[in-house]
Formats: sequence, C-alpha cells, structure tokens
Amino acid sequence: MATFGAALRLWAGLLVLSALVVLASVLLGGDGSTLRASWHGLAGAAETPMYTIVHELRIPRALAAYGVGGLLALSGCLMQILVRNPLADPYTLGLSGGAAVGALGAMLAGAGAVVTAGGAALGALFACVAVFVLAHRDLIARRRAAHRDDATDLILIGVMLASGFGAIVSMMLVLAPDRNLRGMLFWMMGDLSGVATPWPPLLSLLAALFLVAPLGRQLNLLARGEESASALGVRPNAVKSAIFAIASLATAVAVTTAGTVGFVGLVVPHALRRVVGNDQRVLIPASALCGGMLVVIADTISRIVADPIQLPVGAVMAIIGVPTFLFLLVQRR
Repeated sequence: MATFGAALRLWAGLLVLSALVVLASVLLGGDGSTLRASWHGLAGAAETPMYTIVHELRIPRALAAYGVGGLLALSGCLMQILVRNPLADPYTLGLSGGAAVGALGAMLAGAGAVVTAGGAALGALFACVAVFVLAHRDLIARRRAAHRDDATDLILIGVMLASGFGAIVSMMLVLAPDRNLRGMLFWMMGDLSGVATPWPPLLSLLAALFLVAPLGRQLNLLARGEESASALGVRPNAVKSAIFAIASLATAVAVTTAGTVGFVGLVVPHALRRVVGNDQRVLIPASALCGGMLVVIADTISRIVADPIQLPVGAVMAIIGVPTFLFLLVQRR
C-alpha cells in the first residue's frame, strides 16, 4: 500500500463490506424469523413485533459488536508496537482481569447493568494506571532515560497483574451464589446480549482512530526500534505513552461493553500484514474495520447456531481465532 489512493480504495472497500456484514447480522436471527420478515421489520411499520426486535435488539447489538471488534483490533496493533512483540494483544497488560474483578464484584453486590459496566470500567482503568505507574516511573517523574527499553517491564507487570486478578476472579466465582453464577460466567466469556446502546464503543472507536492518525509516521519509526526512531526526530517516551493510553482506554471500553472477547487483537493485525504490509498508517484503520466485521460475524453465529440458546461471543471468537492463527503461523513458516 504505497500510495494514499490505494489506501483509500482499501478503506472504502472495507467500509462497504462492513455495511453488508452488519446488514446481514441484522437480518439473520432466531425467534423463527425469516429474511423476509426481518427485512419488513427493518423497513416496515413501527407497530409490528419484528420492528421492535430489529430496531431495539439486533441493530444496537450488531453496531456494538462492530465497535468492540474495531477497538480490540486497533488496540492489538498498538500493543504490538508498544512491546515490539507480535504475540501482544489488548489483554497483555491485565486490563481484562481488572475489568473482570470490577464487573463481577458489582454482580456479586446485586448491582444492575449500568453499575456493572461502571465497575468493569473502573477495574480496567485501575489496571491501566497500575501498569503505567509501575512500568513508566521515568515518565511520571519527567526524567528521560536514554535508550531505555521498558517493553519487557510492561509484559512482566501485565502478566503478574493478570495472574493476581485471575486469582481474585476465581475466588469470586467460588463464593458467588448459584443465581449469579451463570451471568458472571457469560460475562467472563464475552456477552453482547445486554447491550442497550452501541454509541460508547462506536464513538470511542472514532475517537481512537482520530487520535492515532497523526502518529502514523512515528509509529512506523518506533516499530523499527527506539534508537533509530530517536535519531529521526521521534520522542519515543511521548509516543509510547500516547499509544499506551489510547490502547488501554480502547480496551477498557470494549471490555466494559462485551466482557472478554479474545483473539481479535491478535489475529486481525497478523492476517492484514500479509495483505497491506506493515505501514501503520494503513494497517491500523484497516484492522479496526476488519476487527469490527469479525466480531459481528462471531456474534451472529453465537445468536443463531444454537437458537434459542445464545452462545458466548467470546467462545465463538476463540473457535474462529485459534485455527486461523495456527494457519497463519504455518503459512509464515
């Protein structure tokens, strides 16, 4: 993708494909509905039951799934640059564990959906701040450490925090009463059934893309190493702090909306690098668009494959993601 025109054509094609995927998700569903009935519900009179199902349940859920997938794929790209490790994903730094502790704690207290989402957001932000303070002490104190590489610190601290949060979650699940256990497990495995509005993840995705767009050149240079980036005028600490904050907040919004949905931030960037190359100015927007489509597809499958039972979208995403990632590794070798 050497030219801006080629990038625009790629993004336009992905946008059109995204619209078709979201439309298909809205038209497909359980409840014994057919494509014809769903289409009439989408474009027909507001008094019909199918109109309510399509406009109040399917459309918000499909759009929220798109926003969540876009946020996770964008975060995956940024995390892989931040730690310079292709195996990094949005949950590397323990954000999902912090969100899980906050959300499950609210569920144990008998809180409603709004308080549960707030608890997940607070837990994810706590994990974000903890990692930042522990791994970026030089940035907090405004000291410049020449050629300091803290990627290893980030990974180790994230792994330790994730292990600690995982232990807390296990104790919560053991102590939880039976009436709360099913909802807690569904949240842990990823669940979009309780989404009331798609705007938080969609607006967060647009804001993240807007903030990342001016950093494209710096991200390309930073991916090659901090020393070479510094020699070409990039301030590595400032850029790394910016992408850490953007990726962390994007992951926090995604986890707050849908629980834990894995493999999106890992598989999508890997697959797209085969197609568009490693130019972050092209790769990050393309990953956001493809990540959104992938989660919409997984959520649609979770709704219809075992109707009337709805499967956790995170589990469906894992079934899609594991063989896809293994296939990419085999092809790379």
